[in-house]
Amino acid sequence: MPSATGPSRAVFLFWLSLGQLVSWGSTLYLFGLLVGPVEQALQVSRGESSLAFGLAMITEGLMAYPVGRWIDQGHGRRVMTGGSILAGLCLLAMSQAQSLIGFYAAWLVLGAAWACILYTPVFSIVTRRFPQDFRRAIIVLTFLGGLASTVFIPLIAALMAWLGWSATVMIMAALHLGLCAPMHWLLLRHEPPGRHASPAPGGQPAPPSPPLTASQRAVMILIGLFTALGMAMASAIAAHLVPLLRERHMAEFWVIWIPAAIGAIQVFGRALLMWGDGRFDPHRVNHFIVWLSPLSMLVLILAGASTPLLLGFACLWGIANGCQTIVKGTAVAQYVSRDNVAALNGALGIPTAIARMLTPWAIGLIWSPQIGYDHAVWLLLGLSCASALSFGLAQRLSLRQAGSTLHSR
Repeated sequence: MPSATGPSRAVFLFWLSLGQLVSWGSTLYLFGLLVGPVEQALQVSRGESSLAFGLAMITEGLMAYPVGRWIDQGHGRRVMTGGSILAGLCLLAMSQAQSLIGFYAAWLVLGAAWACILYTPVFSIVTRRFPQDFRRAIIVLTFLGGLASTVFIPLIAALMAWLGWSATVMIMAALHLGLCAPMHWLLLRHEPPGRHASPAPGGQPAPPSPPLTASQRAVMILIGLFTALGMAMASAIAAHLVPLLRERHMAEFWVIWIPAAIGAIQVFGRALLMWGDGRFDPHRVNHFIVWLSPLSMLVLILAGASTPLLLGFACLWGIANGCQTIVKGTAVAQYVSRDNVAALNGALGIPTAIARMLTPWAIGLIWSPQIGYDHAVWLLLGLSCASALSFGLAQRLSLRQAGSTLHSR
């Protein structure tokens, strides 16, 4: 149970997962479908439109640390409710954008909402509620959230074909204001008290968390590099996969359903991860997972316009991205420290945001009618290899330090 008077664990995780499905599907997966109509409506280039997505990423990163501190202090309910309201208002503004500046402004502020409603804050909330079993709880939480692309890419495409892009964005706004905001306000009652609000035995204030050791700081830097590069890749794929498939002259059915299938495959990968939890060494499992991303990028390079190979890419990337979400969400608690985990995760926000901003934007700039996305996919392969190597070094250093500490006792 989250608390003595709160909802059961299963109910809590179901509704929080539903909020993630809507939050991801109606904002992040919106962009790939929105970019074409907006470029036509505003008469802008791919590089100019891609910058909007990058601006959201940088704002999310700037807000990540203060949001993490607020969650550690016991304000998760206000954070997620306010974030849902802000997301709805940004989408309403976006639907009425008449210029590139207005489009940029809506995405810039939407990034602040992302810092309050996407996986980083919600993983921190779940870790605080279930400190002894946070990994399994996070896996369960991501089941519905992982279906965001499967549900929302076809839904948004159908609504745009029927109503146009502006009305579709207004419908997405209504989901945040009418569903997510009240749900978060009701669901996140009875939150565990913040660390600074919890007295120690004898009525004294709780002592501050110990500072990170030199070894922990080194692991934190490597985990930050792994997280930043991995999330930059995921953002770039989300923003550019639909136009990439259109460029390869795929039938419109596959243009919509290959990205949509990735969501369902993510859930399948997480189900396998949950089944293996307790059966296999989690550190070996984590190490295997992070190398699936480079493999998926290699398949994307080789696939060309081959439908079977592109489906193979979707399977590999879906499993890789779905399981890496769990690895990224638990890596700080697993390999660095569980003290003030929301603030520590938030400290990764700015470097992660810079990577997430630059990568989709750089891909938009690299793209040209003559070359298309060919060079960009090689860039993604390099980033995925660097991300996997960073995680492997962090894991080795952390486990070596843990072994040394245990041996010295």
